[in-house]
Amino acid sequence: MEAQDGTQQQHIALAHKLFLLTHPDVDDIEKVRLRDEVLDAVKTRDMASLYESLAVASVLEMDTAVLDRMRKRIEDELKTLDDKIADAEENLGESEVREAHLAKSLFFIRIGDKEKALEQLKTTEEKTVAAGQKMDLVFYTLQLGFFYMDFDLISKSIDKAKNLFEGGGDWERKNRLKVYEGLYCMSTRNFKKAASLFLDSISTFTTDEIFSYDTFIFYTVLTSIISLDRVSLKQKVVDAPEILSVIGKIPHLSEFLNSLYGCHFKSFFSAFSGLTEQIKLDRYLQPHFRFYVREVSTVVYSQFLESYKSVTTEAMAAAFGVSIGFIDQELSRFIATGKLHCKIDKVAGILETNRPDAKNALYQATIKQGDFLLNRIQKLSRVIDL
Repeated sequence: MEAQDGTQQQHIALAHKLFLLTHPDVDDIEKVRLRDEVLDAVKTRDMASLYESLAVASVLEMDTAVLDRMRKRIEDELKTLDDKIADAEENLGESEVREAHLAKSLFFIRIGDKEKALEQLKTTEEKTVAAGQKMDLVFYTLQLGFFYMDFDLISKSIDKAKNLFEGGGDWERKNRLKVYEGLYCMSTRNFKKAASLFLDSISTFTTDEIFSYDTFIFYTVLTSIISLDRVSLKQKVVDAPEILSVIGKIPHLSEFLNSLYGCHFKSFFSAFSGLTEQIKLDRYLQPHFRFYVREVSTVVYSQFLESYKSVTTEAMAAAFGVSIGFIDQELSRFIATGKLHCKIDKVAGILETNRPDAKNALYQATIKQGDFLLNRIQKLSRVIDL
């Protein structure tokens, strides 16, 4: 595996290219370039099993001579690595033995052999004493998990890392783990937790091996907009110097954030339409595209309606720069699912808000929880009496 020198790991970059190569919205000319880059990366890294699977899926063309050469190089490299392990075990110390096993682990990661890589990482861990080195092995496993989008492996690895940190650990690795966990949460549609983890890491970001700082800010803004209230958004995102230093480099993102906070709804939807292409072409966000659009729409519609007890449909349509029919259809959908608290008077062309009373809602929740607690106590008392 490549050294962590401030650049994205090659196998993570390859995973993104593979995603784009099979994406329906990427044009054919771009796919020709991507196919050449993927083939070059696969051949350079001797990823024989991946090459076979891509050939079966008709993503790449099968060349048996190329495959045979890759297999031969893999066989030769494995023999060299095994010889180094044997020599270290016979003639050198525990540290050299660990390093030899680690080299074999990284070789399996490089060629894309997931099962053997996990097995060898486990063997390497058994020969590792330092908590920091064990933590680094977890990061290698996490990168492998994100390459294959294996969320079960990622979840277990995050839990394992947290257990390791209970016995101590340096802040640099703890902060790196927050970014990995944030990416996992975002990829599994837990945007609120992802935003919290990303914001905690904004001034300590060092995980360039999985994505750049610009991409990190992109994810932070997107997740924060649908997760934070207006006051928190202003304090943690809109005015954050780390975000202000980067946000202008990302097309449409600054307008997207500031127009939402400034209630410039026409500009907001214009910027959002410009961002949708970036979201669709992101391998972590693309599966949640429709969900994200609904959540963003809920935020912006709620923000507009909070200012009114009643407003005409025509005025709202004009504010958003869309047709009355579009607003009517959109709001009907969100009202039906309980996302918006208002009702539509179709005859008068008026929207009437019916925001729930927060104090009354809290009272009702307390009563409900109290009844539940009393029922549990009564059941427990019957058991004790017996």
